[in-house]
Amino acid sequence: MALTALISVAAAVLAIGLIETSRAPFDRAFGRQQGAHLTAEFDGSKATEAQLRATADTAGVAAAAGPYRVASVRVRMPQMPAGDEGPALTVAGRADRAPDVDRVDLAKGRWAKAAGEIVLDQDAAAVVPIGTKVRAGDVELEVVGIAKSAGRSADAWMVPAQLAELDQGRAPAYQMLYRLDDAGSRADISRGRAAVAGALPAKAVTGTQSYLTVKQDVDSEAAVYVPFLTAFAVIGLGLSVLVVAVVVSGAVTAATRRIGVLKALGFTPVQVGRAYVAQAVLPAVVGVVLGAVTANLLGALLTDEVAATYGVGTALIPLWVDLAVPAAVLALIAVTALVPALRAGRLRSTQALTVGRAPSPGRALLVRRLLGRLPVSRPVGLGLAHPFARPARTATLAAAVAFGALAVTFAVGLNSSLAAIQADRQRTSAGDVLVQSGPGGGPGEHVPAPGAEPQKPADPAKVAAAVRKAPGTKSYFGIARTEVRVPGATGRTTAIGYAGDARSGAYRMIDGRWFRGEGEVVVASRLLQAMDAEVGDTVTLTDKGRTVELRIVGEAFVLDDDGMAVVMDQADQRRLTPGTRSSEYHVTLRSGSDADAYVAAINDRFGSQGVHAVKGDSAGIRSSSIIAMQAMISLLAAMLVAVACLGVLNTVVLDTRERLHDLGVFKALGMSPRQTVSMVLVSVAAVGLVAGAPGTLLGVALHHWVTPEMGATAGTRLPDATIDVYDASLLALLAAGGLVIATLGALLPASWAAKSGTAKALRTE
Repeated sequence: MALTALISVAAAVLAIGLIETSRAPFDRAFGRQQGAHLTAEFDGSKATEAQLRATADTAGVAAAAGPYRVASVRVRMPQMPAGDEGPALTVAGRADRAPDVDRVDLAKGRWAKAAGEIVLDQDAAAVVPIGTKVRAGDVELEVVGIAKSAGRSADAWMVPAQLAELDQGRAPAYQMLYRLDDAGSRADISRGRAAVAGALPAKAVTGTQSYLTVKQDVDSEAAVYVPFLTAFAVIGLGLSVLVVAVVVSGAVTAATRRIGVLKALGFTPVQVGRAYVAQAVLPAVVGVVLGAVTANLLGALLTDEVAATYGVGTALIPLWVDLAVPAAVLALIAVTALVPALRAGRLRSTQALTVGRAPSPGRALLVRRLLGRLPVSRPVGLGLAHPFARPARTATLAAAVAFGALAVTFAVGLNSSLAAIQADRQRTSAGDVLVQSGPGGGPGEHVPAPGAEPQKPADPAKVAAAVRKAPGTKSYFGIARTEVRVPGATGRTTAIGYAGDARSGAYRMIDGRWFRGEGEVVVASRLLQAMDAEVGDTVTLTDKGRTVELRIVGEAFVLDDDGMAVVMDQADQRRLTPGTRSSEYHVTLRSGSDADAYVAAINDRFGSQGVHAVKGDSAGIRSSSIIAMQAMISLLAAMLVAVACLGVLNTVVLDTRERLHDLGVFKALGMSPRQTVSMVLVSVAAVGLVAGAPGTLLGVALHHWVTPEMGATAGTRLPDATIDVYDASLLALLAAGGLVIATLGALLPASWAAKSGTAKALRTE
């Protein structure tokens, strides 16, 4: 009973806890950290630190922190390829991590205390462990902590003196963090921004960030988790209830003869009920406590991953879940034990003493005779016939197996879909080599630090010619990114222009086809929905007074650029934005070419002009959201399979104990231990094989419902290839999973039945 309660509670607490963690994660973290409603940056040459500090007393400002010096610093990680200067990070000089505003959470390590130390944001750190040596220019820094600001105030932090050294010779930039009296809407934030700017010299404010923008990003990311977590929670709760009900009611029913003895000794029905409820609940108390602890230990691993993905620091399973779920399971155990105990307690003593034994084989006699004619051994025939002896118990066994098969099928499908999404989510790694040139955008864009002299960009035509003529180039295509306006879409939309053979870099299509030339455009699914348009319509793009009319020929699966993108021929893009040239080139090399040598040659030639080449496989970045989801799916599925196996185990144990006398008769007639194991396993395996098929089909149906819902919460439709991940061979394998679950659950009781002595078994009569 304790083991049943442990696993059932652990599965339920973990599932419900993860759902709660995914509900409003930003609000909880932001409130805990006293996050900044408004983050503002200032030009230090136009406003002094004293003037900035005085803005804390501006009307409408509830609290403020700063000023902190900030700078854009390139930080090179050890794993980066040669020539890569690293991403440009916004670094703040802060001696204190927990001021009145923006109390940064430390996920690992400690805060920077001296020069030569740096604390990285969780997003910027990626897989950088504590103690790693990184470089900012010629300065080596040790990563002493991994932290998170819910309001995303900075990408890294160090002591002010260290940042001043890195940023010397430049006009200083400062950051102030404000909490406002009223911050519920964008209008409130705008009023706060205007009040701060009005208290300073003209043009002192160089940029601001509203917490509402960050909140929208985090909440939309968290919403993707809810559909599959809810599905797993429902499966887990259903399976837990089934297992608890089967185990408890089965244990009490099996003790009906003992209840008859108690009745003969003078026990009343109420006393019998109380006794059996206590026998069920007392060991279950230990199980539910250990189950809650286990769920929190496992949950700590997953909620940290979820919190890092949401960018909210830390997250824990809520206390109410730790209290409510164990209490509900204990109540379920008490009720499930009380009902059959009272029913048995109301029987006459003589009647109770004569029931509760193994059923007469008459129910399965006809089936045994029919199966006896098959060319199978006698133990196998007996095993195949046994499920018909107790149809109700067989049904509960089949339900447990079906739940397990459903969970496995659902998990395999989700992980396959997420892997497909990962492959399609960005096209930054198409080809063997990625060459990035100039400030045109794209991954790894080189942004000069504030006050630094910008690099003289390379001539795009010369870069394209060098790529085309470089030894080893088989084919290549270029991409340029600009901004345009699209009717029906608020804000700016990214226009992605292709030049050259772009087939290897084409986005996955949801509807329609890839563009074939000028006059055609492919629209991201999210943007197409925002436009309330469909494939075949005509769209007019505008930029600085210029317009171009294009026909929508396809709906594409695009998640980068927030799914607000149009993809077209670069010739059409230049009609809108004259002078547009590719800012990145995706190169496919000839067979046998050395990618490292190719990258080095491009970097040696253009490295001083802002051109940067990397191998294609190092350009792609795995989505932290997808990694977190796959980890959660795998763990939840494993727990549900364990619960299903436990249900099978308990059912077979009860059944085997009731059949112990029959087993003694079989052994007396010459059945060997191996044949006994075969008989027990076959009786369960037959049920597992039959129950696995509907469980698998239900898992497929659940996957086909949940996966599009996840896409809908992200604002996009999904390609058919992302949803249709099951082929015939995989379905057959998953259906056989029911057989595996049933066999694993029955192994222990089958071994116990084989080892029981003949005389002991016969004495159970």
